[in-house]
Amino acid sequence: MIKEYTSGFWEKKYLNNQTGWDIGYIATPIKEYFEQLTDKSIKILVPGAGNAYEVEYLYNLGFTNIFLLEYADSAIKNFTKRTSHFPEHQIIKEDFFLHKEQYDIIIELAFFSSIKKEAREEYATKMFDLLLSKGKLIGLLFNHEFNNNFPPFGGTKNEYLKLFRPYFDIKTMEIAYNSIKPRANRELFLNLIRKQEVYLSEHLKT
Repeated sequence: MIKEYTSGFWEKKYLNNQTGWDIGYIATPIKEYFEQLTDKSIKILVPGAGNAYEVEYLYNLGFTNIFLLEYADSAIKNFTKRTSHFPEHQIIKEDFFLHKEQYDIIIELAFFSSIKKEAREEYATKMFDLLLSKGKLIGLLFNHEFNNNFPPFGGTKNEYLKLFRPYFDIKTMEIAYNSIKPRANRELFLNLIRKQEVYLSEHLKT
């Protein structure tokens, strides 16, 4: 199954300036969550990072063990133009579903909504695999449908709970109180903690 749209699909979006998901700076709920953390040595991944404002901000804040995962060339070029001081080896051009490192925290921001709906369970299991024991999935999901047959794809809280509960303890999944104005009451803030062990259905074991 093709789980993600191709790098060429996203490259065209950047070249044609069709990046409505891009707000031009770090999302406020992400910013405020990380500003209250004291351990800045944690290993962080931002998949589908796009122009990667979260990566830039958090690296400058002192979270230097942060990794950008993206495969649209223009997005990576936009990031490197702004942040020439960022370590090159922490920029990963790769399909998310092929990535194999592990992290303390993974940031979800507009990536889930870009993945084909039939691949959402694979997304959940891949997040489980990429997180260390008790690692966290932190981020934002839209709490409504877009009724598109192309990204972005939305969803509902009940759908997300059913998807994530087999793999994560749900610490927080509530409407974000500090979303940017255009997205007020349209985003769920996530703080999901990786379970120690899960039962994987037979079709996911093979």
